[in-house]
Amino acid sequence: MFSKCNFFIIKIKRNILVLLFLAFASSLLLFSSNNLPAIKKGLSLWANSVVPSLFPFFVATELLMNTNFVNILGRFLNKIMKPLFNIRGEGSFGFIMGLISGYPVGAKIACDFRENNICSKEECERLLSFTNNSGPLFILGTVGISMFGNSTIGLLLLITHILACISVGIIFRFWKFNSYSPNYVGNKNSNCKKYNNVTFSNLGGVLGTSITNSISTVLMIGGFVVIFSSIISILNASGILHSLIIILTPVFDLLHIDNSFIYGILTGFLEITNGISSICNVHIKNISINIILTAFLLGFGGLSVLLQVLSITSKTDLSIKPYIYGKLLHGVLAAFYTFVVISVFPFFNFNL
Repeated sequence: MFSKCNFFIIKIKRNILVLLFLAFASSLLLFSSNNLPAIKKGLSLWANSVVPSLFPFFVATELLMNTNFVNILGRFLNKIMKPLFNIRGEGSFGFIMGLISGYPVGAKIACDFRENNICSKEECERLLSFTNNSGPLFILGTVGISMFGNSTIGLLLLITHILACISVGIIFRFWKFNSYSPNYVGNKNSNCKKYNNVTFSNLGGVLGTSITNSISTVLMIGGFVVIFSSIISILNASGILHSLIIILTPVFDLLHIDNSFIYGILTGFLEITNGISSICNVHIKNISINIILTAFLLGFGGLSVLLQVLSITSKTDLSIKPYIYGKLLHGVLAAFYTFVVISVFPFFNFNL
């Protein structure tokens, strides 16, 4: 009897993905009335927020990768990047673009660096841990102004987000420290199959290729946004989210955190925008809790972004582990820094 039970458990483990995909397909039919509005909302979010904010940055990074800008930046910033992050100066391009653009630009640049042999495997994994961030347009505009209705809150979240990003980079300078090869010379052995130096004669071709590559990435992101919008809708309609809220209520009571935040945190772990929107809509006098939880979700990024990054890294030999550890640490540090700033500086304390 025990052996049969054990065999049954092994069979389930082997086919867990098949069962999950079947459950998802069945749920799409079963809860179609709820899914269609959620999918339309996801498409609207992608078209109105993701495409305008990310697509230009994808094209810009593709174009810059076809110039010697990365090498020039590397020579100037090597003395900063090497001591702080244990990454050659060229990594500063990923760091800067990851800060000013948004998910998943930083991860894409780290993988492009690996594919083109610009940085070593260890350096690219260190880049993965801290260069894939929420963009200032999203934090200041969408979260600060649109969701919280306060640009100062957006500024606070941006400051702590950047501080946490830098802190993660410094901590992860020791990632595979003993595996680092001091004799690695990426610039001399760079793989030029994907990128060619742009000139006026081939500008049209380079621009066309950059746009095509960028469209492919943006469409991939749109697919994830739509899928996770429908997943959240299914979890809502099936009552699974409600059950999880009931289970987690005693834990939040013990931590003296309002139970209204549970839904936002759970959805935020799946998809960042929906989660933050829910957290911002919780109306309590101690609004600093809303801000601190939002800081965590902005740093962590959610499962949707994780899978976006995984779809990019799967084309290389880079490990996803530093990204996962780095984003968890980023979320915790961002929340901690936000708590400290709110506690120390009355200007950033919005509690009633």
